[in-house]
Amino acid sequence: MASKITIPDLKKIRVTDPLFSHYAGMVAKKMIPVQWEILNGKQGQSRCFCIDNFRIAGGTLQGEHRGVVFGDTDAYKWLEAVAYCANNGETEYISQADELIEIIGQAQQPDGYLNTYFTVCHPELRWKNLTEGHELYSAGHLIEAAVAYYNATGKRRLLDIAARFADLICGTFGDGEGQLPGYPGHQEIELALVKLWRVTGEERYLKTARFFIDCRGRTPNYLLREMNDPNHKVIFPELRSYDPSYSQSHVRPVEQKTMEGHAVRAMYQCSAMADLADIQQDEALRSACQTLWDNVTKRRMYITGGIGSSGLLERFTVDYDLPNDRMYCESCASIGLMMFGQRMAAMFHDASYYETVERALCNTVLGGVSAAGDRYFYVNPLEVWPANCKDHTSIEYLKPVRQPWFEVACCPANIARTLASLGQYIYAVDDRSIYVNLLVGSTIETTLRDTDVCIEQRSGLMHGGALELDVRSSGTHPIVVRLRLPKWLEKPVFRLNGEGIQPAVENGYAVLAVNCAGEHHFTLSGSVPVHRCAANLCVRADVGRVALQKGPFVYCFEQQDNGENLAALRMAPDAAVEEKAPAEGLPGDLPELDVSGCRIVSTGVDDAELYADCVLRTEPCMLHAVPYGLWGNRTPGEMRVWVDTTIS
Repeated sequence: MASKITIPDLKKIRVTDPLFSHYAGMVAKKMIPVQWEILNGKQGQSRCFCIDNFRIAGGTLQGEHRGVVFGDTDAYKWLEAVAYCANNGETEYISQADELIEIIGQAQQPDGYLNTYFTVCHPELRWKNLTEGHELYSAGHLIEAAVAYYNATGKRRLLDIAARFADLICGTFGDGEGQLPGYPGHQEIELALVKLWRVTGEERYLKTARFFIDCRGRTPNYLLREMNDPNHKVIFPELRSYDPSYSQSHVRPVEQKTMEGHAVRAMYQCSAMADLADIQQDEALRSACQTLWDNVTKRRMYITGGIGSSGLLERFTVDYDLPNDRMYCESCASIGLMMFGQRMAAMFHDASYYETVERALCNTVLGGVSAAGDRYFYVNPLEVWPANCKDHTSIEYLKPVRQPWFEVACCPANIARTLASLGQYIYAVDDRSIYVNLLVGSTIETTLRDTDVCIEQRSGLMHGGALELDVRSSGTHPIVVRLRLPKWLEKPVFRLNGEGIQPAVENGYAVLAVNCAGEHHFTLSGSVPVHRCAANLCVRADVGRVALQKGPFVYCFEQQDNGENLAALRMAPDAAVEEKAPAEGLPGDLPELDVSGCRIVSTGVDDAELYADCVLRTEPCMLHAVPYGLWGNRTPGEMRVWVDTTIS
């Protein structure tokens, strides 16, 4: 049996890459302090009442609960981001975090229950609206925060609070006498209980996580039974005609063949399925994970790693339905895709899953936050025409510029915790190997088989240079560095201390042996060309269109560089592309692209007319592209990824 792949100690990882260190650094510099002000109700129009709700539930403040039913999670994800920043040596928010933890503890009920909405507003409805109430979802984020905070600081207060609540949940739900055979309408508790099991070793947490997966999709449907109860209290009117596939409860998870329903719910469920399949060596669950992974990445994912194309209910629709101008692609959904891919790679010891993890990170997740770290996209379209992004229309959810906050504020805090914990996606370990999964400048220190190892990674691949790995080993046991060979790198060449080598490649990893103590300097060079990408012919929105990609980075065209009405641009499939220096004011050092093309300047229709006979006239022009993950950081305007082609 292959050894288990695990996440290394995040306190021993530092991100140094010019692009990603900028964004990861913004978490402590901007995101955490601004979000703290917002959570405390001190940011004007962006204010929320999350922390006040805990005070009200704890009896230290008089008032009414305000905000969404799952608002507690904003505080939990903030705490998780603080924990990950503490791993990075940024501990200035620990005192505020400890203050918040005490406020949360005061809101916990004598039996361990903790949810401000139900405690303050409807204590009689506890566990009676799993479909909409988000009780178990909120509990999951509490547990994730508690585990992260304990791992970072060694402090048990939040972990004890979470464990008390988890114990209540384990006693409340199950197939035993007097237990509820229900499951969450929004998955999250499942993967969180696995994390709690890992840190405590308590088997009841793993057992309950498995129960929530196994009981989902049973007949009769538990959530439908709730919704059809005449005494059911509606929280979300849009869910009145409830479709069980929305919450992936239409069939048992192990039998699901296509990715259905709300995209974030689906990704959190799949992440838990992958965890359990790996831990319990469950082949049926493992096969279901692979089937669902293949469906989403080969038929239902955007080129940017965005998923969930429907603006109605933030969900999947059907294979190849990938519109560009009215898509949804919630930032949290791409984070969930990263989580799922990370677990699949660990389960199968296969680097190929990180192609998708990297795609989602470098495009949608980076694009979800401004370069200044103070504005966010909830929705991530591939085509924007600001004039038609109007309220009270079918696409009012589309915003042409990033927003400071949202009433449903899951994305800002989720982006913060993801960027602050980026090291968990760069590296992984087993008992004798270090896995380098993302080619991102960074350092790691760890111990394998009583051997201390330090790796420093520097990458110049995007600029025609090489990836350098300095490996220092001080023990007597040989170790292995497994370096992912990305599919976007062509003609790879390896050297060790200047001498050419040809390492074995296993499951997409180059196997770099370190057989003795000392310093070892590996380099990886190769070609990273710009690709002119087409979509499968079944993707109707992209037929006859082309997109540019270099390495994992998809590029887009903005109005600032290309003028208005980007729909008039045309590009030949074989158009020459020239790499340019990065634009001023954008983080990192990614090249920008110039590509020859043309613009339709006249269709033969007079300005006074709407339609007439077609007489097209074009003029040659140079199209300028910037990385999609960096769009919207300069002058606001139109944007598009896919450009129509000219066919000679």
